[in-house]
Amino acid sequence: MDAPPRWLTPEQQAAWDSFIRMQEKLIGRLSRRVQADSHMSAADYLVLAKLTEAGGRMRLTDLAKLLEWEKSRMSHQVGRMTKRGLVAKEECADDGRGALVVATPAGRTAIEEAAPVHVDHVRRLFVDALTQEELDTLASISNRVLAHMEKQPD
Repeated sequence: MDAPPRWLTPEQQAAWDSFIRMQEKLIGRLSRRVQADSHMSAADYLVLAKLTEAGGRMRLTDLAKLLEWEKSRMSHQVGRMTKRGLVAKEECADDGRGALVVATPAGRTAIEEAAPVHVDHVRRLFVDALTQEELDTLASISNRVLAHMEKQPD
């Protein structure tokens, strides 16, 4: 027989609810700002940010893993971005089956123009609301949850 559900206590539920509400509201506002300021979707921004942080080229599967996206979602996103000239796909020299995603000059320009404005919004909506001690605590909590998740089955 299955064990009964381990329901959250009211305090646990309140913590979970406020975390989810904050995260959804923050990501929603930042996504709308990226779209309005740079005419890129939040997904475009994420792909270009991670790609350029990694030197401008990555295997498609590694990029998908980094973003926690399914390979099909990554492929569709890269296809849309390729049509707009933000990225290009290249064959992997060491693996004929793999594909590299490469930031184009237009993609590099787009992220270089969008990033400073995005950081201003992150600072205004998130960083400025917290003390350095609170930011340190949040980073510690986030890293602890991430490490815990790595040990759990997907």
